[in-house]
Amino acid sequence: MRVIIGVLIVVLILAGLAPWIRPYLPPGYDPFAPLSVDDPPTLITRYKLARLGSDPDACLAALNRAREAGRIAFTQLGEMKGKCPLLAPVRVQNFGSVTLSSSFLASCPLAMSSAMFVAQSAAPQAKEGLGSALSRIDHLGSYACRNVYHRPEGRLSEHATADALDITGFRFANGRTVTVLAGWPRDDAAGNYLRSVFNDSCHFFGNSLGPDYNAAHANHFHLGMRGFGVCR
Repeated sequence: MRVIIGVLIVVLILAGLAPWIRPYLPPGYDPFAPLSVDDPPTLITRYKLARLGSDPDACLAALNRAREAGRIAFTQLGEMKGKCPLLAPVRVQNFGSVTLSSSFLASCPLAMSSAMFVAQSAAPQAKEGLGSALSRIDHLGSYACRNVYHRPEGRLSEHATADALDITGFRFANGRTVTVLAGWPRDDAAGNYLRSVFNDSCHFFGNSLGPDYNAAHANHFHLGMRGFGVCR
């Protein structure tokens, strides 16, 4: 909450100074510029990401710009009704040259955050840390109409609103596969890659939960939209 209040104060200050300083603000620091998939994850960018959930038109516009830039391919779907309704979901098919183990259903904000995470962290760090291009992301899915931890009672999971993606591993152009379950404990390039991209994910998602959180996450990264910079 303090972080959100701090960002709001910064936005208000910049609003008053906008006519004089806006021409000099670099990408990621202009609170009034449309969100771009290439904006660095500053506090301003994270504030914009957090707001997408309450502004579907702005979110879809940002997602379409990401598609035009070749960072994501998706299909826009209609409203889904039922116990766990979705107002304007999309089906993500790939992140440019990075394919998926299967397409997944996502809220617009989840799709946008995921595209930024892959473009700015998972893909470039593969070349830097492992010497090979990231070719595929393996996952357990996103949308599931259930409560947290499949409990019979309690609050709905982020998966019930297609606001979370569970990533199990990464595949690379040289044929190598790095899984969260096997790679996380290792003190080598694969383990370093996993820990580095997980730490980066905390800047693009409301919450990132990994193997150090609890045994239920030993084999995957849970990347969700609730919260603001929760990283465990």
